[in-house]
Amino acid sequence: MINIGETLLKLWNDSGFAAIIAGFGDGGWQQLAMLIIACVLLYLGIVKKFEPLLLVGIAFGCLLTNLPNAGLYHQELWDAFMTEGNPLYHSYGAIMREGGLLDIFYIGVKTSLYPCLIFMGVGAMTDFGPLLSNPKSLLLGAAAQLGVFVAFFGGILLGFTGPEAASIGIIGGADGPTAIFLTSQLAPHLLGAIAVAAYSYMALIPLIQPPIMNLMTTKEQRKIKMVQTRNVSKAEKIIFPIVVTLFVALLLPDTAPLIGCLMLGNLFKETGCTDRLSDTVQNALMNIVTILLSTGVGATMVGSTFLTANTLKIVLLGVVAFGISTAGGLLGGLVMCKLTGGKVNPLIGSAGVSAVPMAARVSNVEGQKANPSNFLLMHAMGPNVAGVIGSAIAAGFLLSVFG
Repeated sequence: MINIGETLLKLWNDSGFAAIIAGFGDGGWQQLAMLIIACVLLYLGIVKKFEPLLLVGIAFGCLLTNLPNAGLYHQELWDAFMTEGNPLYHSYGAIMREGGLLDIFYIGVKTSLYPCLIFMGVGAMTDFGPLLSNPKSLLLGAAAQLGVFVAFFGGILLGFTGPEAASIGIIGGADGPTAIFLTSQLAPHLLGAIAVAAYSYMALIPLIQPPIMNLMTTKEQRKIKMVQTRNVSKAEKIIFPIVVTLFVALLLPDTAPLIGCLMLGNLFKETGCTDRLSDTVQNALMNIVTILLSTGVGATMVGSTFLTANTLKIVLLGVVAFGISTAGGLLGGLVMCKLTGGKVNPLIGSAGVSAVPMAARVSNVEGQKANPSNFLLMHAMGPNVAGVIGSAIAAGFLLSVFG
């Protein structure tokens, strides 16, 4: 006969509740804390709409990976994977054999497959016309990468290693896939904290940028109306992704995965004969990869690596990086305004961060506050898409130095 008491006791001993209680003084509290953090992130994503397409998946991945006894993610396997001389060193086969569901999801993050596919989708949804019609805006995208390098040196001063500081610095590029791409290569143990910081601050751009914009520009400068840019031919739009891929990938080969996928997606959009591919990349593929990427990143948020002083440092450096990148773009805009005799509204410089199209919309909103008839959106899209290219180049440069 079945002993009900023994059965219930076994069920209790095998449960996650018992595991948390039994190990509370030996790391169990960390799992409980991470489950609470996961619920807070779910609240921010669902209720407050902080980058919900990514943050909901990241938060739920965090929840799943911290469930005791579930065996969905094994940090020890990935530690062995990264340890030279270990039998599991760089052995994806071992991960496939011994890992759980989230370990398999994370392979796509570790190999940089997911960030590159996301970039392909971004490329298919991006119109480089505003950039081509006003090539000078490429300089504003470059100026807005200032925060990347300031945060990098700040990370060094706070005791991070070169690869860790580079991964933290890229938060300033305001490009989540790029941050994940670089961090998964240079500092995978910081991936959860960096991804959460990057996407949280991207969602907060409408709060972070306006005070800086108002501080660095005068009302008269914000009122400046810009003339309509020229029309860009179909041939220019087709040639552009090919030329950019050749030039950037030859200059910095480490950027080839990101730039190549970005420009391939854009080429699908612009050729006129690959509409089905463009539609698939923009919708079905983008949605599938977003699910895998977000849950795979959330899986890395285990208590032992997330609940540290370094996470707080990353959060602080991240907001500094965003702020300085915005300031760098605005400085570029102010210089361009001066050189053109007041024909360029400096607000478009703040759109040089890579958060497309949110940063461009913020520039437009602030311009309309100063002058209701001012429409800066299309002018700001030039620096905005330039920022996507700029953040990928910055990531490639840092990877070539520290990879």
